[in-house]
Amino acid sequence: SGQRPAPAAPPGRPQGEHLQLLLRRSREAKNCAYCPYSNFPVGAALLTADGEIFSGCNVENACYSLGVCAERTAIQKAISEGHTSFRAMAITSDMGDHFIVPCGACRQVMREFGTDWDIYLTKADGTYIVKRLEELLPLSFGPEDLKK
Repeated sequence: SGQRPAPAAPPGRPQGEHLQLLLRRSREAKNCAYCPYSNFPVGAALLTADGEIFSGCNVENACYSLGVCAERTAIQKAISEGHTSFRAMAITSDMGDHFIVPCGACRQVMREFGTDWDIYLTKADGTYIVKRLEELLPLSFGPEDLKK
């Protein structure tokens, strides 16, 4: 005995129902966004290596610089629950004709946990493109660089 249960999703890129769940969770998170200043709701859903999903939304503040993005909210929730290995993230907004992309600060926070995972960038109609994190933040600085 001592075996761990099989992960909820197969390793690698999420497929089929697992991908649809990740996308849906990002849309649900967007609906919780607190954005009275920008009126720009964003939701994110983060898939951990063992198949769990943590969602997050943007949370603004009257002191603008204290706001936090959806992507970082999802990552902080996962980290606070003991997860540090990620496979994919879906990001959702209400932008009509454009794919939502993470800001530079979020890209760097995501990079802390590796470059070899997928980011699903969506449009309001649900269509998406997939980028590897290393494509979104080329020539990046990460934890391993501190050991050089």
